[in-house]
Amino acid sequence: MENFKNKIAVVTGGGTGMGRELVRQLAAEGCHVAMCDVIQENMDETFEIVSKECPNIKVTKHICDVSDEEQVLKFRDEVIDQHETSVINLLFNNAGIGGGGSFVEGSREEWERCFAVCWYGVYYCSRAFMDYIVASDEGHIINTSSVNGFWATLNGVPHTSYSAAKFAVKGFSEALIDDFKVNAPHVGVSVVMPGHIGTSIAENTGKILGGERSDEDYEKTKQDMIKMGLPVHNFSIEQIKDQIRENAESFKNNAPTSSAEAAEIILSAVKRKEWRVLVGEDAKAIDGWVRKSPEDAYNINFNGERRGE
Repeated sequence: MENFKNKIAVVTGGGTGMGRELVRQLAAEGCHVAMCDVIQENMDETFEIVSKECPNIKVTKHICDVSDEEQVLKFRDEVIDQHETSVINLLFNNAGIGGGGSFVEGSREEWERCFAVCWYGVYYCSRAFMDYIVASDEGHIINTSSVNGFWATLNGVPHTSYSAAKFAVKGFSEALIDDFKVNAPHVGVSVVMPGHIGTSIAENTGKILGGERSDEDYEKTKQDMIKMGLPVHNFSIEQIKDQIRENAESFKNNAPTSSAEAAEIILSAVKRKEWRVLVGEDAKAIDGWVRKSPEDAYNINFNGERRGE
C-alpha cells in the first residue's frame, strides 16, 4: 500500500493520542476515515479538528465500547452504511486503557475491564471487519500492542492485565502473518509496540473505569507508591490525588515521543509493509535488552541497568 489516497480506514480509540493523530494524518493523505471512541467529547474534538483540516475527506464518528461485541457489530454496520462501501482497506485496532495492575491484590472487575478493552477489542473488531478487509484489493490490519507485550512490567511495578492483553495482541498479530499468506495474500498485518508516547491514556482510563474512588482506595495507592520507593509517607489523601494528576500530566507532556510522531512512524511502516513496528527509541532499547538477556529481563530497569534488588 504505497499511499492511502481514496482508501477507507477504520480507527478505534480515535478520540485522543495516537488514535487522533492517525485520523488526522490519514485524512491529510486523502484517506476516508471511520473512527470510534467511548468518550463522546474526545471524539467530537477530533472530528471537528479533522473536518476543518480536510473538508473534502469523509470522516465519520461513532460511539463504541470495543469490549462489547454487540456495539462493535453496530459500529461496523454504521461504517459500511455511512461510507457506502463493501470494502475496508485499513483497520487500526488502537483503543486501549490501563488498570488491573496487580493480580494478587487488585480488583477483579478492573482487571477484566482492562483486558476486555485491550484484547477483546482487537479480537471483536478484527472479526467484525475481516470480511471487508479481505474483500479489498489492498488490505492491512494494524494492531496496537506495547513494549508491555514483550516486557510485562513498569520498572518493577505490577502490570498484569494490560501486559497479558498486549502479549495476546502481539501473538495474535504474528499468527495472522501465515494465515494471511495462505488465505488472503493481499492482506498485511502489523503489530505496533510503542514505548512511552505522549497520550491521555491515564486520564481516559480513569473516565472509562468510572466510579468515585474512596479514601481507602487512595490509601492503597499511597502504600503502593511507598513500595515503589516514592517519598510520600507523610502525604495526605488530597496530596496523593494531586500527585496522581501530576503524574498523568507528566506522562503526556514529557514523553520522549509525541502522538503525532508515533502516528507518522506507524503509517510509514504500513507503507513499507513492516509487520513489526517499534515506536520510540525507548521501545527499541527495551526490545534489545530483553532479547539479549531474557532470563534477566525482570532484573533491569528502564535505563537497561540492573535493579538494586
